[in-house]
Amino acid sequence: MAKKILIETSARHVHVTEADLETLFGKGYKLTPKKDLSQPGQFACEERVDVVGPKKTIPRVSILGPTRSATQIEVSFTDARTLGLNPPVRESGNIAGSAGCKLVGPCGEVELSEGVIVAQRHIHLTPEAAAEFGVSDKQIVSVKCAGTGRELVFGDVVCRVSPSYSPAMHIDTDEANAAAAFGEFYGEILD
Repeated sequence: MAKKILIETSARHVHVTEADLETLFGKGYKLTPKKDLSQPGQFACEERVDVVGPKKTIPRVSILGPTRSATQIEVSFTDARTLGLNPPVRESGNIAGSAGCKLVGPCGEVELSEGVIVAQRHIHLTPEAAAEFGVSDKQIVSVKCAGTGRELVFGDVVCRVSPSYSPAMHIDTDEANAAAAFGEFYGEILD
C-alpha cells in the first residue's frame, strides 16, 4: 500500500530571538500572529524584515513565531543567489558555520555572522504516524511526486519524529516548482 504524505511548500522566512526582535522592532515588542501554520504552536506573523546580502536585498520577508533560541533565515537556492550568499543545506536549528546576512526592521538592524540556511527537505511525523509509515526519527527516505507532468523523486528527506508534530513534508519553493507541487499535494514515501 502506498504511504502518502501531505507536501507543503515552505517559502523564505525568518525565525528570531527575543533580543533580535527587540532590536528590529523596539523594546518589549511581541510578535503579532497572522495565521496558524500546520505544525502545532507555529504561526506566520504580521511582522516582516528586509534580508540584506552582499549582492541584493529581499524586502518584507515573513517572520515565523514563536521566538527561538537562535535567529535563523531559511531561503531557497534561488533566494541565496539573489542575496549573493552560499548557505549550506541543513536541518532547521543547525546554523553553526552557516552564511551570515543583515536583517533590517523598522527600529534597527541585526548583523548576523551565521544563520542563513537552505532547509533540508524533511517530514514531520508523530510517533504514531512514524510507526504507520514504518520510519524512525532521523531516518533518510525518498518521496515520489507524481501526477503533475513533472514527476520526480526527492531523495535525502529526513524524517523528524515528535509528539508535538503534525504529519507533513516540507520543501522549499524551488523544490515545489520543480515538482509542480501546488495546492493540496501528496507524495509517496518510498522504502
